Amino acid sequence: MRRIRGLWKLLFGRTTIFILLILIQIIVLFGGVYVLDEKVIVLNNVVGLIAAVIIVYLLNIQQNTSFKLMWVIIIVATPVIGVPFYFFVKLQPGTRAIGERINSLIVDQERLLLPDKDTVNRLMIDSGQEYGLFKYLYEEGNYPVHDNSGAMYFPSGEAKFQELLHQLEKAEDFIFMEYFIVDKGEMWDAVLEILTRKAAEGVEVRFMYDGTCMMSLLPRNYPNVLEEKGIVCKVFSPMRPFLTTHQNNRDHRKIVVIDGHTGFTGGVNLADEYINRRRRFGHWKDTAVMIQGSAVNNMTLMFLQMWNIDEKTKENYHRYMYKPCPHDVGMRFGGYMIPFGDIPYDDEEVGKKVYLDILNRANEYVHIMTPYLILDEELTNALIFAAQRGIDVKLIVPHIPDKKYAYFLARTHYPELIRRGVKIYEYTPGFVHAKVFTCDDEKAVVGTINLDFRSLYLHFECAVYFWKNAIVQDVEEDFQETLKQCQRITLKNCREYSLVGKICGKALRLVAPLM
Repeated sequence: MRRIRGLWKLLFGRTTIFILLILIQIIVLFGGVYVLDEKVIVLNNVVGLIAAVIIVYLLNIQQNTSFKLMWVIIIVATPVIGVPFYFFVKLQPGTRAIGERINSLIVDQERLLLPDKDTVNRLMIDSGQEYGLFKYLYEEGNYPVHDNSGAMYFPSGEAKFQELLHQLEKAEDFIFMEYFIVDKGEMWDAVLEILTRKAAEGVEVRFMYDGTCMMSLLPRNYPNVLEEKGIVCKVFSPMRPFLTTHQNNRDHRKIVVIDGHTGFTGGVNLADEYINRRRRFGHWKDTAVMIQGSAVNNMTLMFLQMWNIDEKTKENYHRYMYKPCPHDVGMRFGGYMIPFGDIPYDDEEVGKKVYLDILNRANEYVHIMTPYLILDEELTNALIFAAQRGIDVKLIVPHIPDKKYAYFLARTHYPELIRRGVKIYEYTPGFVHAKVFTCDDEKAVVGTINLDFRSLYLHFECAVYFWKNAIVQDVEEDFQETLKQCQRITLKNCREYSLVGKICGKALRLVAPLM
């Protein structure tokens, strides 16, 4: 079975295309001289001219420098590979169609996400700078700020799992669930049992998972299995060999909405490693958050955007909007919060800009947990500049990686960051999958957004930004407790890394934007 899954993975996406193009390049370089003779010169001249046009185009468009540099190097070094591969990636009508559809759905929802004027006025009085960030999130993503909602933080997948089961049991009207990873096991079995029972009771249950699950985790007919249980199911962007690169834009979100008044997000997927029932990379450290109140509307409409990408009939959004209800004991109130999303088709890196805003406006500290550290120049400079300003910048990253190549690549950033004052810690018990920022005892972000190119540029993501809500202290206390189980990385540690790992990491920097 593992061999079949490995072959299945090989057939998908751009890796196979890239390998085929490399073979073509080799044939042209070494066999073309003998087989094509003069024709190879014409071919090279034509490809070279197209390559030059593409490079001029790249130098004049608004795009991240790392992406530009990667494409320029690939096209110049291997034009027979680079030119068709660039067109394959960029000329995707399916990608544009999805982007246009999402934009139309956002317009449809605008009237339901109007910011409360009293909340906005209070925010402007409390902090003009915070108002500026919230204004940006509303204007670019249609996500309004809320000051009447509560939150509960979970410092582990186990804690989130137990509360999720509790809240699902209370559902009376509808349940929306959207996950990147779903795998059979204790966690999913427990959730599925409740969903099946609730559907039989008349609760509307919609479940959506990302198409990467089809590669190795769930059978291709699994939506039919769930439909037989009364659960309406969709697979986002099912994986198909070779056909498109919008398959590279995965739905990395983790969203649960229950009856319009309770929502969950964070790093925790529906698989047993996330609750440490299965050990894959040592102890799995993850986090999540539950919110209650009108802020859940933001999450509800995020879910419905993704759900309706391929729907032609209009959704009755009003039916799913927040209705006041009693809040659970232990919810943290006060301050402001804004659940927000990020999509890969609008040329607006919302998640990245939120992180940059935190780093650039910090006064005392910025503490970060992230599973991956694959940075572009802008984020690297922001981390360094914050440390140079005297800000206590600490990052907790995994000691036991889930992907070796990502670990090698992350380590290439360590020396530069450490030399400039950024403190890096590895979680020695295992793997950190949390995506958390805390800053100055005032603000925090908990969500799905990693510090890598995939999350910041290529995936559908979501998170909740908190300002002056008591949950910030809960997140920071968890960071400090996690720090006690970490090893601080020094320049001496960096020098002791294996030579092979260093070489692999530096080579991977070239294609980091595609990873």
